[in-house]
Amino acid sequence: MSRTADRSAQGETLSRAVWDVLSGQGLERLTVRAVAAAAGCTTGLVMHRFPNRQALLLHARQLLHEVTRARVEALEERAATPRSVLRAILHQGMALDEQTRQEAIVWMGFLAAAVADEQLIEEHRRNNRAWRERVERLTAAAAPEWTSERVAAVALALIAMAEGVAAYAAADPEAFPPDAQERMLDTALAAYGLADPRAGAD
Repeated sequence: MSRTADRSAQGETLSRAVWDVLSGQGLERLTVRAVAAAAGCTTGLVMHRFPNRQALLLHARQLLHEVTRARVEALEERAATPRSVLRAILHQGMALDEQTRQEAIVWMGFLAAAVADEQLIEEHRRNNRAWRERVERLTAAAAPEWTSERVAAVALALIAMAEGVAAYAAADPEAFPPDAQERMLDTALAAYGLADPRAGAD
């Protein structure tokens, strides 16, 4: 294996370890030592890439943004109609399986840490604003007759609903199973006149 490939594999191992510690053990246990243990390496190796806890958190948030961005872009390419893509990207943001449940936990963990950290909160705001812009664009495409004010209001309501249920389901998956989350999403879309006739065909 080349040195470049070796560094790449090492980087993926460390990224996975950061993610696993934050999503599996929680914010308070996200330390350089915990990441080293999860990655099966020395703390020195971790600190070479992530010198402190803030760097670990930034990496987790950036990784979350990259993963979800790639997923929603793929969904946009495959969707047949504006309403189907709106539903699909809101659907993928809920805690419907182990992967998306972990993503919700990472998101909440980062937000909890970011409140008192200027650099972290700026990263959080930048990514959240990009997400809001995407949902607004898709909402406008799904309801071209709406005013910009209504588009913005409905998009924000849909985001709050999807992210809120993801937070609840991440903490208590038995009380918020996937089918209940999906019914909630379809009920909300129908209430706003944005029902996707292909709902449930995912």
